[in-house]
Amino acid sequence: MFGTPRNPAANYRNVELETEVASASPHKLILMLMDGALLSISRAQGYMAENRIAEKGKSISMAIDIIGNGLKASLNYEAGDVLAERLGALYDYMCTRLLQANLRNDRAALDEVARLLGEIKSGWEEIDSDPAVLSANSSKA
Repeated sequence: MFGTPRNPAANYRNVELETEVASASPHKLILMLMDGALLSISRAQGYMAENRIAEKGKSISMAIDIIGNGLKASLNYEAGDVLAERLGALYDYMCTRLLQANLRNDRAALDEVARLLGEIKSGWEEIDSDPAVLSANSSKA
């Protein structure tokens, strides 16, 4: 149970990631989720090209989990904002397209979700560079 670690580098990366998550702002956490989903989709694209079915499925499942249980779960529906509802619907659509990509070996579906998520991420990154957002975040710290 407490034997020698099999992959010290992987263990180091896990500790590094846990430290980054613990100190990240909510805004940064969303960006990290998006990065994780995009990385999983990219891996799935590579596995699909190599016909590595099990790995492709695992990567797509990880992306679905990040989008459905991470990004969608972080939305604030109680604020009454139509944006949360629309993003929630878009995240549902992305999860459906990822499932279809897995079942049909559909590279175009993976590309579509990567593009959509990339566009959302780009907007999220712009919010982070907005001086009003930066000053609001620094006043909370």
